[in-house]
Amino acid sequence: QVQLRESGGGLVQAGDSLRLSCTTSGRTSSGSAMAWFRQAPGKEREFVAGTNWSGGTTYYSASVKGRFTISRDNAENTVYLQMNNLKPEDTAIYYCAAGNYMRLVVNRSPNENDYWGQGTQVTVSS
Repeated sequence: QVQLRESGGGLVQAGDSLRLSCTTSGRTSSGSAMAWFRQAPGKEREFVAGTNWSGGTTYYSASVKGRFTISRDNAENTVYLQMNNLKPEDTAIYYCAAGNYMRLVVNRSPNENDYWGQGTQVTVSS
């Protein structure tokens, strides 16, 4: 079992930055791939960024590439999402997920075998 807890969300203006954190615990947390997804009101959940167990390989959605950076510190059991140059369209609840690398990060198709945090709200005003 893996537990995840996100933090760092908030209300910011367009162009500002935020850093989200996701602290994990559990037997396989350090060996799991990690990813960030988000869900805006009235929209489906979408993949934002993901990384393998070491943090050496990262993937980004086209909409955030160049603005967001995912990283992880396995010694601290924490994964981060640095978000720069935020836009109003980035407004969403951001969820941290842990699970299988191919399923979660490469294919971006999580299922019931993956673990999720409770989410943190990010609101970007124009």
